[in-house]
Amino acid sequence: PQAAPENTPDATPTPAPPSSRREIVDNLSPEDVEKAIQAIQKSFLDGEVAGEAGLRRAALEGLLVRLNPGLLVSQDGSQQVGTAAFPYLSEILDAHIGYVRPGVLDKTALDQFDASLKSFAEKNVDALILDLRGVGGAGDFETAADFARRLAPRGKLLFTLQKPSAKQERIFTSNQDPVFDELVVVLTDARTSGPAEALAATLRVNTGAMVIGADTAGAAVELEQFTLGKGVTLQIAVAQVLLPEAGPLFPGGLKPDIAISLPAAVQEQIFRESTEKGVSQFVFETERRRMNEASLVANTNPEIESAQAALRGRAATLPKDTILQRAVDLVTAIQFYSKKPATR
Repeated sequence: PQAAPENTPDATPTPAPPSSRREIVDNLSPEDVEKAIQAIQKSFLDGEVAGEAGLRRAALEGLLVRLNPGLLVSQDGSQQVGTAAFPYLSEILDAHIGYVRPGVLDKTALDQFDASLKSFAEKNVDALILDLRGVGGAGDFETAADFARRLAPRGKLLFTLQKPSAKQERIFTSNQDPVFDELVVVLTDARTSGPAEALAATLRVNTGAMVIGADTAGAAVELEQFTLGKGVTLQIAVAQVLLPEAGPLFPGGLKPDIAISLPAAVQEQIFRESTEKGVSQFVFETERRRMNEASLVANTNPEIESAQAALRGRAATLPKDTILQRAVDLVTAIQFYSKKPATR
């Protein structure tokens, strides 16, 4: 049969998916955009929704989607920024790798970081894993720069916070000798945002740090807050972080050197339980008990006892932080291959 004309109800096209829809709109000329809006105002079945007020609301909703994470809206302060989901944690792994999970980049965490680095120096720690997973929200870029100054060489340009006008910018540099100048590895995930993204990126540029995990949020911006009434707050990106030679992090985020992810529920469980028990148990396998001379003398079998305990639920298997495991493996491999061969 003959195909129905293009504009008849029988020729309803299949709606484009969101990604294709944006591409279609971007390819329209300004005249076609205006034509589409006029057609909606004239022909849409609900005239109130398609009226001027309705279109303005739709435009705001569309901007919130299109400009995210540079445009954020919250109700009654529900979108808290700069707060730690988990407390500061510091630990030494495998007797020589320092592990720090700051939770948030603020002055208190910076003081704790200083204490950790001092302790690492006293214990001959020769590598640092800085865990910035879940460190998100807006915050103080000066404090983020202070974290970087503990690790980056003196005189390095860390990053620039630039507003649309090229003359409006803040330059952050390293103005001190590093407290720790050994190998650094940074962990990131999709919730790593704001100043934490700037810290991860500048450590890669200025210390050669390897980044492991997932793409960051792409929200390395300075936000200005506006109150709209009825408890609604609008936050607008007014400046963005620029990295030397690498450019902006907004909106694409920081791409890891080694991409690996962990289910959110598993990561949250590990973070929660490691607050009290430490992270080592989620990284290293517990050595299985074996038969030995002492057990033979005592007429016991530790292998059977371990199996029975597991059946009774006393030896439940803990989840493993595969991202942190990968970081520990990387540190081990780099240090192994960087050792100079012994001279004869």
